[in-house]
Amino acid sequence: MTRPNIRPFARPLTGAVVALGALAFASSAPAVTQYRQPIGNDMSKCTSDGGPAVMVTVDGIKSSTGRIRVQSYRANASEWLAKGRWLNRIEVPARVGSMRFCMPVLAAGNYGIAVRHDVNGNGGTDLRTDGGAMSNNPSINLFNLGKPNFRKTAISVGNEVTSIRVQMRYM
Repeated sequence: MTRPNIRPFARPLTGAVVALGALAFASSAPAVTQYRQPIGNDMSKCTSDGGPAVMVTVDGIKSSTGRIRVQSYRANASEWLAKGRWLNRIEVPARVGSMRFCMPVLAAGNYGIAVRHDVNGNGGTDLRTDGGAMSNNPSINLFNLGKPNFRKTAISVGNEVTSIRVQMRYM
């Protein structure tokens, strides 16, 4: 009895297995890369067909110096304001008064928005000069510098654009 020669199929089969393994590895990458995504302030993402997004109006910016940073987080205890767990970040030069930002989100769900005015643009937090704001405008003062509970800042975002207004607060 003659055995069939399977060697001609070995290379393509090995290549297919390697390709499937690479595909499986690549498809798991978004779990790691979904955090810390700097993006531009693309207002076209907040049109009626732009998909899930948050239109953030920031009021009360006290000066046109420094930078405004808007970050989105998932609204849960382990990710809200946790270091390196922001999803998207928009950072632009500050403009006194009010500014608008379009923050796309991954999918419908609960999110929190944090805004910071780095007045001197040094990248650090200067309590005496820098300002901050969060979705739902929770109370923040000198005695309450810790992060508010995620439940106080959570906003529900559907498959459309959700609009919010936040008030900058300075110490």
